Amino acid sequence: MRLTLGLYLLSSSLLAVTTPVSLKEPSTSSLAQWLYTSDIDDEALSLLERPEIHGIQSLYTWKSLEPRKDQYDFSAIDNDLNHTQTKGKSLWVQIQDRTFSIDSNPVPKYLHSPIYNNGSVPQCDGDDCDNNFIAGGWATAQWNPHVRERFQRLLKALAARFDGQVYGFNLPETAIEVQSNNNTTGYTCQDYFEGTLDNARYAASVFNRSYAVQYVNFWPCGWANENNYLSDSFQFFAENGVGVGGPDNIPFKQTMENNAYPYMSEYRNKVPINVVAVQEPDLAAINPNTSKPFTKEEFISFAEEQLGSRILFWALSSPWLHQ
Repeated sequence: MRLTLGLYLLSSSLLAVTTPVSLKEPSTSSLAQWLYTSDIDDEALSLLERPEIHGIQSLYTWKSLEPRKDQYDFSAIDNDLNHTQTKGKSLWVQIQDRTFSIDSNPVPKYLHSPIYNNGSVPQCDGDDCDNNFIAGGWATAQWNPHVRERFQRLLKALAARFDGQVYGFNLPETAIEVQSNNNTTGYTCQDYFEGTLDNARYAASVFNRSYAVQYVNFWPCGWANENNYLSDSFQFFAENGVGVGGPDNIPFKQTMENNAYPYMSEYRNKVPINVVAVQEPDLAAINPNTSKPFTKEEFISFAEEQLGSRILFWALSSPWLHQ
């Protein structure tokens, strides 16, 4: 399905025919178990049939949704939504504006021009990025207002089609590592911080029936609430109806205890919803109290009791899903 923006918005009301699935208000239900995947394949659909699974979160890159300027292709989401609803389950959408492979750039080709700072910049994948910058992926230049304007047009089109049809929508984690001393990127920590908050605010303003969530783990130049980035951002989310979440549910993880975890807990009843994921690397984390990998019950207990989460997204490789 490929439509220009004008035709797309005109026809969206005709396409949205199912009942809205949620409202943006504080959730009080117990922790719900969902799946997480980058691609809803046969394995994912099979696991989705398990009665304890409420739905599935899937990832979609910006360039896959807007292959050409103002021409949107939402067929992948439509297809996944149809499959999940057929099984009586819900879909959660994550828009990927960054990648962790240098061979995969997430932005549409039309952004590769100077006015957009090329649309994206390499981000580091290494232990000493300040002194040894090794490009291991891409981050969209959301600090550039021209890029952000294009991204928000995408969010508006997505909301016109899917608000109330998908259970929730989230923007990816806040942690990035780009070269701030490279004048060609235009990057500053403050501009990135403000741009990320602006996108989250806009997402919550256009998704009126589905949850809009910002994932938070670390902020560049904001470690352990440096520059008040953590406290200011969570207060901003509470004031603007933005849910919060995180890509990693790892009990006792000190780096996260120094950053997002305390704020997720503090704001659990101040934001519309709080969600968290157990992704593939998290499954290998070792419980320091048992010297064994965390169990399903330990992951659930931490997410619900310590973080105050209402949804836990499980990687398809989670062992309990295959027992």
